[in-house]
Amino acid sequence: MSALTYAVHDSMTMLRRNLRHALRYPAVSLGASMLPILMLLLFVYAFGDSIGAGMGGGRDAYLEYLTPGIVIMGVAAGAMSTSIAVCSDMTEGIINRFRTMNISRSSFMTGHVIGSVIQTMVSIVLVVAVALALGFRSDASPLEWLAATGLLAAIAFAVTWLAAAFGLASKTVESASNKPLLVQFLPFLGSAFVPADSMSPGLRWFAAYQPFTLMTETLRGLLSGSQIGADGWISLGWCAGIALLGYVWSRSLFNGTTKR
Repeated sequence: MSALTYAVHDSMTMLRRNLRHALRYPAVSLGASMLPILMLLLFVYAFGDSIGAGMGGGRDAYLEYLTPGIVIMGVAAGAMSTSIAVCSDMTEGIINRFRTMNISRSSFMTGHVIGSVIQTMVSIVLVVAVALALGFRSDASPLEWLAATGLLAAIAFAVTWLAAAFGLASKTVESASNKPLLVQFLPFLGSAFVPADSMSPGLRWFAAYQPFTLMTETLRGLLSGSQIGADGWISLGWCAGIALLGYVWSRSLFNGTTKR
């Protein structure tokens, strides 16, 4: 077997390990979907009529606008569980056991990242199911739904690598749970809940150029069946940049940790 084959085999083993942990503790695995679902219910039923009227529609129109932003928030919310899981493995001694075994060094992080992406996508399915139950309807074609799924997977992959780096950089599980808060908070400062044009000038400028606004608008365009222009490619560029940053940072931290 080649080195690549060994690495893939070891990564699949680590992936099965992480998925078994997810099945063993479903409350932790699906906890990332609870906040987006609660926010969806709160904004639709508490503020939907007033915000929808201000946007020229009603509650149903606001639900159509809000759902893509809540889905993006669900992707960002998965960062915390990834950071905690990586930090737990690094601080509880399991890495020392892995170092005594003949396994690929990259398989540990690969298994964590792929496993977390799968869990995040399952959480997104739950969020979308709740939105559909509330009355959300999409004009997207099957191809646009496929593109939306690919975009969400790319965002989850990028955020997960960054969250893994946060976990490696943390000394305790508590600090690992706090570091991803910035990533989770960014969708609030974008166009997830209201259009960026309705914000104050300073916040409007920040919301217009931060990555989660572009991602939200791209997903919103795909689900509504409207044109997305260059936002899709720019969003994928942001995903690639964030994923590369997280990967390089994670690899540096992990190699430095395993050498000690």
